[in-house]
Order: sequence, then structure tokens, then C-alpha cells
Amino acid sequence: MSTKKPALGKGLEALISNVNEFSGNKSPEKRPANPASITEIAIDSISANPFQPRSNFEQSALEELAASIRQFGIIQPITVRKTGDKYQIISGERRFRASKLAGLESIPAYIKETDNQGMIEMAIVENIQRENLDAIEIALSFQRLIDECGLTQEVMADKVGKKRATVTNYLRLLKLPPEIQASIRDGKISMGHAKAILSLPEESGQKALCSEIIKKGLSVRQAESRVQSFLKETSSSREKEIPSELPDTYYKVLEIIGRYFDNNISLKRSENGKGKITIQFSSDKEVESFLNAIESIN
Repeated sequence: MSTKKPALGKGLEALISNVNEFSGNKSPEKRPANPASITEIAIDSISANPFQPRSNFEQSALEELAASIRQFGIIQPITVRKTGDKYQIISGERRFRASKLAGLESIPAYIKETDNQGMIEMAIVENIQRENLDAIEIALSFQRLIDECGLTQEVMADKVGKKRATVTNYLRLLKLPPEIQASIRDGKISMGHAKAILSLPEESGQKALCSEIIKKGLSVRQAESRVQSFLKETSSSREKEIPSELPDTYYKVLEIIGRYFDNNISLKRSENGKGKITIQFSSDKEVESFLNAIESIN
């Protein structure tokens, strides 16, 4: 009668089995003989991951996990790499911290051989896939994979199991003012709210909408509606800024060019002198006639 093997660490084991792909280490001889083996390691010999993408560890959640560990022990081992006679966490820092709170002297761990870049990639990817990071932490993690590991958005999206559009949307959050990013991290506004805010071109408008969302408790749809109203108002306001009376030079241009296009020409100019000329033509002959006139000047 066959016995069923315990599923301890199966999820992380699957991640570790593919980790050489992230670090660029494809040589079989560089892999540990048994990457899924579990070793009991003294907690005092373990240090935190310097590349940890998660910056916030909620104390109450850690204490709840510590209580669970006291009762049931560690269900999922952490993953570490050896540095001299010490160990450095690759993933599982939350479990490590909770174990210290629980008073454990040792903790089960997978030992993985990897360099700094491989460690960065494994830590970030594992967190993105497994931890409840806020949207800004995810965005910063994606940016680190781009900056520190040289990954393109397309390659990164494939590694973390996300659509490229999703990755792009997260990265766009980093273009928001710091105050709005803080509101996302604090859970005051959602990712949907942030996408609506990003539709506004000016930082002042973005901040104003963020403040209104928080103050009035606007839903994402209401925020999107406010954006559309704001953009329409801005468009109308800009049209009103165009003076009805143009300098004589502009009327001369309209008159001369209009001769060749049956006066189907319009000109818009703002107070700072910027604008555009729109010409509508009915045939190739009109364009050819205008070209001949310009060439004859030279």
C-alpha cells in the first residue's frame, strides 16, 4: 500500500524549481543536489533579506500569525541562501518575524544557492505572486525588476504571470504625486480610483480629485464621471480662451491660402501665440495649384 507524501512546502517548491530561470543560472552543476530539502536552522543565524520588496509588516497580523505558529508550528518553510556561516532570507520574512515573536529557536527552511540578482528576482517574484502587497509596493517591485534586473515589461509580465497591460497599469501609479501614492498605500483610494486620477493631465487636478474621492467617498464610477466632466470643462475653457479677433497677419494668411481652397480654411490661436491651421480640400488639383503657387515664389 503506497503512502501519500506530505504536501509541506509544495507551492514554494514549485517556485524554487523554476528559480534558475529568473537568475539566469541554467547550468545543472550549479543547482543544489536537492533544492527541495528542508533544514532546521537556528533563528539567530538568519538575517533579513536586504532586497525585500515589502516595506510594511502589520504588527497585529504578525502577532496573529505568531499565535498560529505557537499552536500549529511552521506549515510552509522559508527560503534562505547561505552567506558564510549565516543565512539570508530569500522569501518568507513574514513567517520569520512571526516565528521570532512566537519564541521559536529554529525554523524549517529551504537552502538555495543564488547570487544577488537571482535573490532580488526570487524575492520580488515570490512576493508578487504570494503576498498581499499593496498596489504601490507591487509597482515598485515591477520597477525594481526593470531597473536592477534589466527585464523588459514583456519578459517581466511573463515571469510574474501577469498581463503586460496589468504591469503597465501598475507602473503608471509611480507617476502620481507622492500624496496620492500614500493614499493608495493606506487604502484610502483603490487601484480603480488611481486609474481615473491618472486620466487628468495636471498634478493639481489629480490632487483635487484624490481629495474629493476620500472626502466624499466617491466610487470608481463617480470618480470617472468627475474626470469626464473636468475634461469637458477644460476643453470648453480652452476654446473660450481663443480670441475672436486675430492679428492682421493671421487674416492675411487665411486670405492668401484660402484662395486655393475655396476658403475652406480655419485658424485657431491661443493668447500665447500657439495654435493650428486646418485646411479642407476637395480635390488633388487644389493641392497641386497651391504647391505650384508656393514653388513659383522660389
